[in-house]
Amino acid sequence: MKTLVVVAHPGMEGSTVNKRWLEELKKYPEQITVHELYKKYPDEKLNVQWEQELIETHDQVILQFPVYWFNCPPLLKKWLDEVLLYGWAYGSGGDKLKDKKVACAVSAGITLEDYTSEGRYKYTLDEILRPFEVTFLYTEADYRPFFAFYGTEHGMSEQQVSLSAEDYVKFIHSL
Repeated sequence: MKTLVVVAHPGMEGSTVNKRWLEELKKYPEQITVHELYKKYPDEKLNVQWEQELIETHDQVILQFPVYWFNCPPLLKKWLDEVLLYGWAYGSGGDKLKDKKVACAVSAGITLEDYTSEGRYKYTLDEILRPFEVTFLYTEADYRPFFAFYGTEHGMSEQQVSLSAEDYVKFIHSL
């Protein structure tokens, strides 16, 4: 089973968690393809046909990104809008994502407690990520639960980050 991890982080050089996740993922090139959108498209001009072909050659797709204003970074939104087209991802003849396993892997600056109905922001991360779930249900993909690391703004140990990277790989293999 080959997994495509579409990474969208506009500031990867300053990242701790996402950068460590990439290091871990790159240890499994025969199973996991790491595709960094901001690195491939610094001008943000997507090659839609190439992106679609890349998806078609993989059994699973993971969208990896930091939670960015309670959403995804802008290039990932653009990628969703331009790559998941009528006739390819949905609509008449659009079946390329049908039954393909899809999930999100996110890093969140705030704590898990902040992502509760009683917390600072009043919504769970599951609720924040609901548009991704609906998008992939609409395309008839097999949307799976997300993987998350919470509290990146509140300090984290190297051990926590490394354990998270190992857990992330296990998450991908368990899909």
